[in-house]
Amino acid sequence: MDGRLASITAGYRERISRIALFDPLFELTRKTGTDANGKSIDYFGLGLLTLLFFFENMLMRNRRVGVKALSEYLHATTHDQYDLDLPAYEKIAREIITTFRPPHGKKRARSFFNWGTKQEEHIQYAILKADQFDPATNSQYYTLDEQGLELVFATKEYYSEFQLSIHQLVLRKQLEKGEFANALRQIDEMRVEVQNLHQRMVKMRHEIQRNIVSEETYARYKKILEDVYLRLEREHDEFNELRSFVEATRQRLHYEAAADKEQRSYQYIVQIARELDEVHHEHRQLLQESVELKTTALQAAQESLYYVGIDSFNFSQEIVSRAVSSPLPVKALKGLAAPFLFVHHERTWSPWTVFAEQRLDDEQDEEMETGFIDVQDGEEEEKHHVYQRENFSKVMGIVLTALDGQEEITLKEVVDHLRQTDQEDVLQHRSFYDFWLYLHQYSPVSAKQEDDTGSGLMDKALSLIPGKKIIVREAAEVLHVVSRYTIQNMHFKLEDV
Repeated sequence: MDGRLASITAGYRERISRIALFDPLFELTRKTGTDANGKSIDYFGLGLLTLLFFFENMLMRNRRVGVKALSEYLHATTHDQYDLDLPAYEKIAREIITTFRPPHGKKRARSFFNWGTKQEEHIQYAILKADQFDPATNSQYYTLDEQGLELVFATKEYYSEFQLSIHQLVLRKQLEKGEFANALRQIDEMRVEVQNLHQRMVKMRHEIQRNIVSEETYARYKKILEDVYLRLEREHDEFNELRSFVEATRQRLHYEAAADKEQRSYQYIVQIARELDEVHHEHRQLLQESVELKTTALQAAQESLYYVGIDSFNFSQEIVSRAVSSPLPVKALKGLAAPFLFVHHERTWSPWTVFAEQRLDDEQDEEMETGFIDVQDGEEEEKHHVYQRENFSKVMGIVLTALDGQEEITLKEVVDHLRQTDQEDVLQHRSFYDFWLYLHQYSPVSAKQEDDTGSGLMDKALSLIPGKKIIVREAAEVLHVVSRYTIQNMHFKLEDV
């Protein structure tokens, strides 16, 4: 037989091992089940979703994933396809986990005839393994085993966003198995991936500076930068854990370096620690660069977008013409003008002001004032007196008309007289009430009586009742004349002097 044909069977066991990883998915294909509407359930697809769910949680460093979390995820993903309640999804999740990890706890196994070695052989593999147990809720959590990761990687080429995380997962597995030479190669691949990430960050910075021309583009780049930052942060945490693991391994090998084999392993682990620190340092710079990109570059792009909008905004056309040319409702007009008004300032008093610095003056230095402070100068006061004299004269004329030759009348009857003669506007004037208050204070009032105030406010009014004096007495009733004024009722009486 040709030597090339004879080498076909080389690595036959390894190939069978890779094919056997798909056995649990094909076992799920043979499961049958329907939802409430009789629709057949795709167990194969749900099995693949389960693998991807556990893989995603490994990348997010979430180690508390069990049946309940899986059933909630399957319900959220497929509830629009199947009419199933959450308990039914929990049953399906338990069946899928049992398929990937048999309940007896042993690994899945497959026997086959090795055509390379001409012997019956037996392989074992594990897709899922138990991770943690919560005794408080009696919950068992699971994670992907090494072959489970291989099965996930076999379904897609992960060359994009998760590549560095995959390198980190593989590196940890290699360190746990003591494959230090392969671990060094894995670190080299991680260094290449970090450099690729750096180039993508530079490219993204240029795109942000060039392409942000609208709010939609700005929001899209903002979301991308947030995702990049979260992914770099997760990778940074994994680097820290890898460093701790490598340091613990180095210390362990340091005490076991007596044997030749352990000395070689110790040299490997020292080299791994050094090169892993170098890659981690480059990755930390990426993390800082993403923060700077998110704050400085994105903010600068937003400001440039704002000023572009200001330059293209025509105030006269967009605001003035809109407000003047069309009859907008008051509420709509307020909304149109709101962006150009001042922000509301709430006037409040803080109790902390009692501790503020106070001004201290010597009271003896101040000049003592014994009189009242003049609130008006003489000219303004005289204008007010002239105004009041005229008004009091008009009110006196109204009262005399209401008296109609009698000697006595009440304020309430005067008010009724004004309302009956359509002179209610007089009741809105302050002078009408000042007239009655003046009489109440200075009663009896006559032309011969000396005015204590010296203002002569009643001079013109008293000239209408020569030889008479006015006596005003207060009554018990309170009059609510108008909404603005309330006054106590009074008796107005004319007597001879």
